[in-house]
Amino acid sequence: MSDALEDPEPVQSEGEAREREAQAIKGLATAYSRMQEEIAKVIIGQHHIIDDLLVAMFCRGHCLLVGVPGLAKTLLVSTISKILQLSFRRIQFTPDLMPADITGTDILQDDPETGRRSFQFMQGPLFTNILLADEINRTPPKTQAALLEAMQERHVTAGANTYRLPLPFFVLATQNPIEQEGTYPLPEAQLDRFMFNLVLKYPTAAEELRILKQTTSGEEPKLTTALTGRQILALQEVVRKVPVPDHVFVYARDLVRATRPDEEEAYSFVKQYISWGAGPRAGQYLILGGKARALLNGRFHVTTDDIKSVAHPVLRHRIVTTFQANSEGMTPDRVIDMLIAKVKLPI
Repeated sequence: MSDALEDPEPVQSEGEAREREAQAIKGLATAYSRMQEEIAKVIIGQHHIIDDLLVAMFCRGHCLLVGVPGLAKTLLVSTISKILQLSFRRIQFTPDLMPADITGTDILQDDPETGRRSFQFMQGPLFTNILLADEINRTPPKTQAALLEAMQERHVTAGANTYRLPLPFFVLATQNPIEQEGTYPLPEAQLDRFMFNLVLKYPTAAEELRILKQTTSGEEPKLTTALTGRQILALQEVVRKVPVPDHVFVYARDLVRATRPDEEEAYSFVKQYISWGAGPRAGQYLILGGKARALLNGRFHVTTDDIKSVAHPVLRHRIVTTFQANSEGMTPDRVIDMLIAKVKLPI
């Protein structure tokens, strides 16, 4: 792997800094192609989902995956952890799961030499690089809040002590859109902590045929490492440094503000179909997602097309539709399509 993917070292001049950044961009684009090739050995289809997951990772964001059982959500996440040489754990969320079950707890231990007793913290499954929170809406709000605090602060608190989580740290949570009985839906304020809401769809006929042939042959593909955790942390810093033109900032702002029905300039269909719009965090994630997507395509500049490409996963869980919208089958994705078509590009 190129040295451009290692942690950046102090440079002596602006020219050297630009050269290092250019090498990092080239290295990221190359690594991105390798990651796509490695994931394709195991996962058939779901190309947009894979792209969005990688974009979120390079932005330090978390993802909510919504899809029916059997669409390889767990396999996708575990495959990504293998090619990125990161630790991976899976938690099956259930109604009886308590916060200490995922964060860890203090255990009273005996010292065989001194005979004294002391509390020792036993780490829970949150202490990993990639965490798959399976069916997050099946656990009570108290446990959901413990996970979401770790997502935001990247540490857990047990008693009077605070413990840092390993970096990089990503949470990929799943929800089953079919069975809602006995679940605890995430409130909008907690959904806002996820950078992307990704909807997994059924494979095409051709993809499903490939799945049947590949998964019943008994052959396991061999995966090679594309990036290490240290390299990911370095690339996350590069993403933040990507310049954004003023007109792209303006477009991201206008797109987010257009989702709010209380604004004076709100479109009539927004007032009709949206009860609550997206907050400022949506604009931040639009910009960060645009930066990462530009770098993954080998560009060191962000365009409005980059913002449009991440608009659906950023906005779909931050828009609350009205009863009229639901009765007419007007989904958040359809509203976002209308907004992209209506919001004018800055001159």
